[in-house]
Amino acid sequence: MTEVLIKRYAAAQVPQFDPTLPLLVQQILARRGIERPEQLDLTTKRLPHFSLLKGIEVAAAIVVEALRTDRVICVCGDFDADGATSTALMVSVLRAMGARQLHYIVPNRFADGYGLSPAVVAQALQLGSELIITVDSGISCHAGVTAAVQAGLTVVVTDHHLPGAELPPAHAIVNPNQPGCEFPSKSIAGVGVAFYLLLAIRQQLRERELAAPNLAQWLDLVALGTVADVVKFDDVNRILVQQGLQRIRSGYCRPGIQALLQVAGRDPQRLQAIDLGFSLGPRINAAGRLDDMATGIECLLASELSEALELAQQLDDFNRERRTIETSMRESAQHYVAELQRNLHDLPPILVLHQADWHQGVVGLVAGRMKEQVHRPVIAFAQADDGSLKGSARSIPGLHIRDLLERVNSLHPQLIERFGGHAMAAGLTLAPEHLDEFTRAVTAVAEQWLSAEQLTQTMWSDGELDASTLQQPFVELLERLGPWGQGFAEPRFDGEFKLLQQRLVGEKHLKLVLEGPDRVTVDAIAFNVDLAVWPDPSVQRIHALYLVQLNHFRGRTSVQLQLEHLVALR
Repeated sequence: MTEVLIKRYAAAQVPQFDPTLPLLVQQILARRGIERPEQLDLTTKRLPHFSLLKGIEVAAAIVVEALRTDRVICVCGDFDADGATSTALMVSVLRAMGARQLHYIVPNRFADGYGLSPAVVAQALQLGSELIITVDSGISCHAGVTAAVQAGLTVVVTDHHLPGAELPPAHAIVNPNQPGCEFPSKSIAGVGVAFYLLLAIRQQLRERELAAPNLAQWLDLVALGTVADVVKFDDVNRILVQQGLQRIRSGYCRPGIQALLQVAGRDPQRLQAIDLGFSLGPRINAAGRLDDMATGIECLLASELSEALELAQQLDDFNRERRTIETSMRESAQHYVAELQRNLHDLPPILVLHQADWHQGVVGLVAGRMKEQVHRPVIAFAQADDGSLKGSARSIPGLHIRDLLERVNSLHPQLIERFGGHAMAAGLTLAPEHLDEFTRAVTAVAEQWLSAEQLTQTMWSDGELDASTLQQPFVELLERLGPWGQGFAEPRFDGEFKLLQQRLVGEKHLKLVLEGPDRVTVDAIAFNVDLAVWPDPSVQRIHALYLVQLNHFRGRTSVQLQLEHLVALR
């Protein structure tokens, strides 16, 4: 549907790595910002100290005093996987630290909106709360924080989202992105910030000779939330994810994660970061999208596997329902885009999509999928219960979507009721009567901001693999050098192959047998192929961009290529 350009990375300046690493692997690491061998050391001793986070000592002192005096604590989270893991982490650790009067509230996506709103504060007051701790939210919740403070509550904000021009009037704020904070990772997820606050609390408890558990046992939650929130895999996040993955692989994980792996059919011993993002994260997110995130949090808090399995099955059911809804919405969006292309011969630089029957909890997923398909920024709207349009925006590299909305808002202040977000994703609210005018306004700004080059999808390759690297030892080496993720991209390679066999599996996936360099044969799979094009028995050779993986099937391990783009050559 959109033009794709495959480019190979230029040769990188390779630092002095371990000379036993193949030169190609050294190149791969250098291209991803590895400048020193110690960056490959993913042990916790390389984590920066919690004291580098501005405001953390004050925040920790407030929580320690609340624990010491048995005050009523309310944790306020968010309705995505980062928010759910942050909430479960904070609740679970505070319980282990001796908190006896502890509640949590996660706003309902449909009834409450995002974050600590005055309505959520009212719920906290009904629970008798004296201290509110926000996780993965709060930095933009001025009205809620103000309402809480005016009601006599103490408020500690932990968040990672970008702050506005003014900070909310909380008693303490822990956020690496607030002005004056020297913490080296600006990409840490909400669950990572919560973990760091708990490290500071533990230190102060130890100084008072009070109960202070080993926080390593909660790193599985930190890893899950970090991967699911698609934050950049900088040094700090890679360490947190790697440590969590190692615990899960070794069998040291909570029943909730064990249960989620079981219903997802994933082997804990072979778990990769991508499994947390594509198998576990969506199941937790489905609860917040369709119902109430409490189901996901209770699964993560469960102390017995039997209880966790029951909740994980509910989450799996939600996820199946979510997939059905999303498929239906995506098909209507694809039909709209096909009509647009036929009428205009080309697509506008940004797509604004809306259908009356779309589900508010799933528009973000549809926007993301359509963005991948057409390589355009996409804003998808659904109607909320109050009659307003709730939009979810997803962008492409080079276009800061929140800045784009801010520009539209400054030019047409009457159009957007509320908006927020960051470079690649944002949310907004419109009155239905303003949709057409908003579409014209946002398209006009996008036309100015986006070039033809930006609207051509570029996929990057680390080069071509030969017969020696299309082998199990090389793939195992790449796995060991992970975790791979956002901003530390899993290596992709490209090359020409002879096509020996091709067949459809699972309705729309293409299973292939390919012949590569030196006549080495390898299995491959391409997911969600265009059924109007594939399979095609007349095609004898292809050019493909691919990931190289290990496929474990019936006790046998073999190399498999996952084709991300393929073109018939002849």
